[in-house]
Amino acid sequence: MKTDTAERTIELLTESGALSRGHFKLSSGRHSDEYCQCARVLERPEVAGELGAMLAEMFLDEEVDVVVSPALGGIVIGHEVARALGVRSLFAEREGGKMTLRRGFSLREGERALIIEDVRTTGGSVLEVAEVVRAAGGTVVGFGFILDRSQDAKDLGAPTRALARRRMESHEPERCPLCAGGVPIEKPGSRPG
Repeated sequence: MKTDTAERTIELLTESGALSRGHFKLSSGRHSDEYCQCARVLERPEVAGELGAMLAEMFLDEEVDVVVSPALGGIVIGHEVARALGVRSLFAEREGGKMTLRRGFSLREGERALIIEDVRTTGGSVLEVAEVVRAAGGTVVGFGFILDRSQDAKDLGAPTRALARRRMESHEPERCPLCAGGVPIEKPGSRPG
């Protein structure tokens, strides 16, 4: 990750109002005092294109055939990365609580898939998409994010790159200091519950 890329990304997230402070329930179930709603930065096509091109540049050596993203957060940025790489863009979505390819999407045997998501907290959604890719006969060649806010940065099993990293504390609900302080919680993510 280049410093100028990281600085530009944080600048775009901040200017768009995508970075917020408060008390949030994340898609992972954890709680945080900071949240990044990338839909806010991606609502401007020229900015989405800029972020997608910067992220695509990080994977030029991976010989990507297709970009696959988890719905909902990864769809726009995945499309923009695919556009910059000149490849197809697919998304996986939940059906019966499990990620799957629907809408006629499919992968060919051996197709090299880059998995793109807006924000990484635990990496759970992209790991589910990786299972979908592998089950369809594809190969995962990398994982890319606009923002990596993970605390442990566990190995996802393929090259993992982000435009910016930001340490954003998160807590299990039963250990959340904001809950203990009675601060009302918001659930801004795309996953119900």
